[in-house]
Amino acid sequence: MKVFLIGVDGQLGSDIDRYFSSRGVKVQGLIGLRQVDICDLEGTRKLIGESGPDLVINTAAYHNVDLCEDRMEEAFRVNAAGVKNLASICRDMDIPLMHFSTDFVFAGDKKTPYNEDDCPGPRSIYAISKLAGEKVVQYMLDKYYLVRFSGLYGHAGCTGKGNINFVKTMLRLAGEKKQVRVVDDQVLTPTSTKDAAEKLFELVQAGKYGLYHMTNTGECSWYEFARQIFSLSGKDVDIKPITSRELGARAIRPAYSVLDNANLRRAGIPDMRHWKEALRDYLLSS
Repeated sequence: MKVFLIGVDGQLGSDIDRYFSSRGVKVQGLIGLRQVDICDLEGTRKLIGESGPDLVINTAAYHNVDLCEDRMEEAFRVNAAGVKNLASICRDMDIPLMHFSTDFVFAGDKKTPYNEDDCPGPRSIYAISKLAGEKVVQYMLDKYYLVRFSGLYGHAGCTGKGNINFVKTMLRLAGEKKQVRVVDDQVLTPTSTKDAAEKLFELVQAGKYGLYHMTNTGECSWYEFARQIFSLSGKDVDIKPITSRELGARAIRPAYSVLDNANLRRAGIPDMRHWKEALRDYLLSS
């Protein structure tokens, strides 16, 4: 099997490359923008055509949530129009596309986990643009894996945010500040990109196309996540819970965006391990 991977240097892409390659998959990984710009239809078509893959995996996205509020056109150019280009290429070549979305497509007014049948209600430009990308994939393709994540973190860090993630940020702040303030009214499921890559491989092996939620199990607030990070890393930190209003972020985040991996279970793929166990392994290997 041959995979054309866009964003191989990113947080998720690097773990996909590592795990898929370890399972005998031939991965042609390209760095987003520097080597492939999904907004350039003909340039991207040429690269994918020359590669001749069995599957295209796209991790490229404009995902600075707050910046999207002021750069709407750029958010939609990458998260919707760029995705349309990939869908068009995959349709013409008759190969499946794997594309990723976010828990932020939901409004956050539920108190129980969202499943794939729940109606989205995005509350930010970022979330709207990601939902638009989802709809483009579903409209244009029959062969697709559309996967929503929540709270991703991995060793590579997010390239769109300066190669950082929440875990790395908390550990850095623990060494710089006397007190760390973290939001306690946004509940999610932190998800390891290492664990996600393994499940993505299982999904490809199953060959069952469709929309999937894919997260570690359990739930917590960002504040509870930070406390666990400090506890497992042995850091004595004065951590203060604050509200989203106190944080004053530009974009609205859902208050509750825990995802239920219902479609994965229907596909015969077991739930991922608890987020605390995944975090422990991440910190031990850092």
